[in-house]
Amino acid sequence: MPTQKTDLDIRNDVLRELAWDSRIAEKQIGVQVEDGVVTLGGTVDSLATRNAAAEAAHQVACVRDVANELQVETAAHLTDTEIAKAVRHALEWDALLPDREIRSTVGAGVVSLEGIVATPIQREEAESTIARLKGVKHVDNRLQVRLLSEPDAVVASIRQALNRRAVREADRIHVRAGDGGQVIVEGIVQSAEDRCAVLGAIRGTGGVQTIEDRLSVEPTAPTRSKR
Repeated sequence: MPTQKTDLDIRNDVLRELAWDSRIAEKQIGVQVEDGVVTLGGTVDSLATRNAAAEAAHQVACVRDVANELQVETAAHLTDTEIAKAVRHALEWDALLPDREIRSTVGAGVVSLEGIVATPIQREEAESTIARLKGVKHVDNRLQVRLLSEPDAVVASIRQALNRRAVREADRIHVRAGDGGQVIVEGIVQSAEDRCAVLGAIRGTGGVQTIEDRLSVEPTAPTRSKR
């Protein structure tokens, strides 16, 4: 377990992480910490930087939650028409996205995405792709994941993905799916990396709408070799 840190320790570590992260050029990000909850304040020049700052803060040990109050003030004075064209080009050039199934609306630098995608990963990829574009201040992701008719088919597909990826705890993981694509996963994994692997397999499965993560991380104690 990580050593308990004071709020001041956490603040200093978050500042160091922000300074270390090459994605974050701004050095004027304010950091406040109370009871392990980090608040980020100030301005950044892109939505991508805003998101990267929150991700960096979450990487610091003992951070419980992050309140991202950073404001995006872009230096590039792009019109909504120019941004809309850039959005369309980005969607078309991303070979992993169904660009013909996605439409966008742009207003005051805010991009709204609507349409149908196959998996939660495609939904997240579309948002992250657009968030990296210059001039974009916010992405309102309204994309829907195409539903599969049978919950059992969703569960079977997830189970096959876990087996293909040779997830060590596959036989200790229980998956349930509802009619609306809601998936509940529970069981025991040995590490945070294993947990991410399981959730990644589910997020990449067609028909999954939402995931309720009930997994527990319980590292296995090392066995002593006999002499």
